[in-house]
Amino acid sequence: MPMEFEKVDAYEPDRSLKGKLRRRLIRLAHRRPAKVALERPMVSFSFDDAPATACEAGARALEARGLRGTYYFAAGLTGRDGPMGRYATGEDARRLHEAGHEIACHTYSHLDCGQSSQTETLADVDRNAESLAAWGAGDPVSFAYPYGDVAAPAKTALSGRFKTLRALHHGLITDGADLNQTPAVGIEGEDGETVAKAWLDKAKARKAWLILYTHDVAGQPSQWGCTTEALERLIDRALADGFDVVTVAEGSRRIGL
Repeated sequence: MPMEFEKVDAYEPDRSLKGKLRRRLIRLAHRRPAKVALERPMVSFSFDDAPATACEAGARALEARGLRGTYYFAAGLTGRDGPMGRYATGEDARRLHEAGHEIACHTYSHLDCGQSSQTETLADVDRNAESLAAWGAGDPVSFAYPYGDVAAPAKTALSGRFKTLRALHHGLITDGADLNQTPAVGIEGEDGETVAKAWLDKAKARKAWLILYTHDVAGQPSQWGCTTEALERLIDRALADGFDVVTVAEGSRRIGL
C-alpha cells in the first residue's frame, strides 16, 4: 500500500496595497549593511522548503560538478505533500549535511514573517533550529523568510541571529546590501532561467554575490520550481563565466561574516 502524506495547501501572503507598501518600506528600515569586496563573482544555488526533488535531482546536479547548495528547511513541512510535491524528511537533511550541503533555516511552520509577532517569530524559528540540530544537520547560520515577506517585528527579532536573512526581491549582494533582508533571484516559472542568466551577467560585471533560489527540481516542475536541465545549464554557465559557486554560509564567510 503506498504511503499517504498530509497535504499542505498553498498560501498567499498579503497582496493588498497596505501589504505592498509595508514590503517596500521595511527594506529601508532596520538594515545591517554588508561590506563586500570580491576578486571574483560568487553565486549560491539554494532551495526553499526543501521539496524531495530538490534534495535528489538538485543535489545530484551540484554534486556531479563537485559543488554544494543551501537548503532552507521548514521542519513542520517535512514528509508532507504540498503544491511542489512531497517535502523532504529529516533523514534527507542529515544525508545532505553529511554530503557537505548547507542546511539552513526557514521557520518551523513556514510562518509568514510579514504577519507574525516578535514572540511568534522567535518561538517558531527556535523550534525549527532545534529540529535541524536534532536531525544531525548542524546549527543553521543562514535564514530565509518564508514567502520572502517580513515586517518590523520579525526583522528586528532576527537581526544578528543569523549571518544572512534572505528575502525574495531581486538584487545582488554588493557593498551596502542589507544582510537583514538579503536579495535573491528565483529560478521559477517559464522565464526563470532567462531571468537568472540576466542576473548572472550583472553579478559577473560587478564581481558581486548572487543568490539564486528555486523550490522543486523536476521534469515538470510546479510554478515555483525549475527543470533539472535548466538548473544544470545555469550551474554550467556560472562555472564557465568564472563564478565561485558556494553555499550561502560560505559566501557569508568570504565577505567576513
